Amino acid sequence: MTINSELPSIGWREWVALPNLKLPAIKAKVDTGARTSALHAFLIEPYQQDGVDMLRFLIHPIQRNQDLEVECHCPVFDQREVTDSGGHREMRYVIQSDIVIGDARWPIEMTLTNRDTMAFRMLLGRRAMEDRYLVDPAASYINGRLRPRKLYQL
Repeated sequence: MTINSELPSIGWREWVALPNLKLPAIKAKVDTGARTSALHAFLIEPYQQDGVDMLRFLIHPIQRNQDLEVECHCPVFDQREVTDSGGHREMRYVIQSDIVIGDARWPIEMTLTNRDTMAFRMLLGRRAMEDRYLVDPAASYINGRLRPRKLYQL
């Protein structure tokens, strides 16, 4: 396999936005070891709206800040058994949402799981980056820094 050197770079951590979920800023760890992206969520509640399976969940979008909670709603895309880095298997809901990194915007799949004990509220897995970025493991925030406290009006 050849490396496409014309692809833009992404650092090992980046600020991203998830506009479909009304999340203007969330710090993501870029994880080429993870196939699918994962988003922090808690109090996940399924419901139906006009015959569509939906999810309501809460998220703490800012690391080390339990006070700010954002309520999100989105359709269920799938449910999958996921094995985490510790080897534990868990059934997770899968959603789709656009992601914005720098000036680029595209749809990705994410599983929902409680990441309160993890350093990052989101993992950006390799499927979401395929044919879009080269990962520079020595770099951070190549695509700009967002100001979450300002964006969430804290």
